[in-house]
Amino acid sequence: MTVKPLVSISNVRKVFGNNEVLRGINLDVYNGEVVCILGPSGGGKSTLLRCINHLEKIDGGVIWVDGEIIGYRLQGNVLKELPTRDIRRQQREIGMVFQHFNLFPHLTVLENIIEGPVKVRRRPKNDVISEAMELLRVVGLADRASSHPSQLSGGQRQRVAIARALAMKPKLMLFDEPTSALDSELVGEVLDVMRKLADAGTTMIVVTHEVGFAKEVADRVAIMVDGEIREMGRPDEVLFAPKDERVRGFLARVVRDGAGTGNTQVEENQV
Repeated sequence: MTVKPLVSISNVRKVFGNNEVLRGINLDVYNGEVVCILGPSGGGKSTLLRCINHLEKIDGGVIWVDGEIIGYRLQGNVLKELPTRDIRRQQREIGMVFQHFNLFPHLTVLENIIEGPVKVRRRPKNDVISEAMELLRVVGLADRASSHPSQLSGGQRQRVAIARALAMKPKLMLFDEPTSALDSELVGEVLDVMRKLADAGTTMIVVTHEVGFAKEVADRVAIMVDGEIREMGRPDEVLFAPKDERVRGFLARVVRDGAGTGNTQVEENQV
């Protein structure tokens, strides 16, 4: 029996003005798989993530998640954008963790986590609180439930952001450079939480410059250059035996002694 991918991205294009940021991206991600996307600045990595949950509209191709076209419906042979209500329903199934934490500053940690399940999914508050406390234990912050974001370190705030996304029980988790805004000493605590999620079978697409993390945790690694996936495969194949010249040039700058520790990264801005 053929196993269908949870995520299927087919010939996806995205254009900003005269700049074609995504040039026919093709990528399948299977249930329980961790795919890490690396590449030089301007390659379109973050734009691809934003297209997967329709924060950006695509200009060509199609994205499927769990059998549904994201953001559109087929009308004849033409894609028509879904009504906002249906887009929001799809987005509820796709958790996203951003570079910056986007927590509500006036709410406590616990209130941040239960906001979506209670107000969006209309679930009983007591049930959600119990689950939220368990998530806080998973991310190592059960003792900070009553704290406000301003009382937390950057690493702690990012861990809360991860717990908040998980509270919606998404089918898929997207991580957009989740450690790039953190001081180096705080990076490890966030990556440790992500390792736990991977071990638990969470389906994850992770845009990162953390080569060591990708080597250790990813089932597959994709390298994006100039809006294209130039290499795709197992971490040991892609990171240490790339075939594409541009990929070799990129990795020559980042793969070095100690790259497997999870702390090696490139200090570049993302598209």
